[in-house]
Amino acid sequence: MGKPAFISIIATTAVLAAVLPAMGAGADFRAHAARTLNATDTARLHFVHSSGSKLFEEGSATGAIPGTMSAHFDIGPTVSTTFVLRARGGGTLIGHGSGTLHGSGRYESFAGTIVVSSGTGRYLHAHGHAGLYGTFDRRTYALVVQTTGDLSY
Repeated sequence: MGKPAFISIIATTAVLAAVLPAMGAGADFRAHAARTLNATDTARLHFVHSSGSKLFEEGSATGAIPGTMSAHFDIGPTVSTTFVLRARGGGTLIGHGSGTLHGSGRYESFAGTIVVSSGTGRYLHAHGHAGLYGTFDRRTYALVVQTTGDLSY
């Protein structure tokens, strides 16, 4: 073993000796490469069924994370939702949100926020916040939903 290799081993050992005690004995050494994506997506959802004011909707999502979306919406003075986005490239995003309805008549708009709380596959560690915007057709129950914000995974 040459002198440069020996110095490299000594330096690495010194760094590990300084870092490992600070991490604690029970530290989890599994690495996770975090990505942050500033995403804008639009979902065009159609009515599947309802129970009172709760609507179950499905449809396609386009934008930064294309795929299919399933969502439960509770339409009242406010809009609340839980959703699952199945990304075309694999994995899912799961979350919830709420917003305030504006307008009256056949079409109403809404604005609020959503929270991505978990995911699966490539989005296993997903979390984030986004703006929630859309329109609701009271005759067909169709929803157009747009989200824009940051997603970390």
